[in-house]
Amino acid sequence: MELRDLAWRKASRSTNNGGNCVEVARAPGGVAVRDSKDPDGPRLLLSRDGFRRLAEVVRAPSGV
Repeated sequence: MELRDLAWRKASRSTNNGGNCVEVARAPGGVAVRDSKDPDGPRLLLSRDGFRRLAEVVRAPSGV
């Protein structure tokens, strides 16, 4: 499966002000993540549990 062919959507916390934005897509057995400013660049494929853990870490207060 080509990750570029997935239905990508911008993360709900991303804005349109040119800042740091990511896009996510459902993939077989996981979640794909890419930089919205570089859609043809590298993509990261995570298991659903891995993506959930990543989201927890990103949301955690700094220093945790």
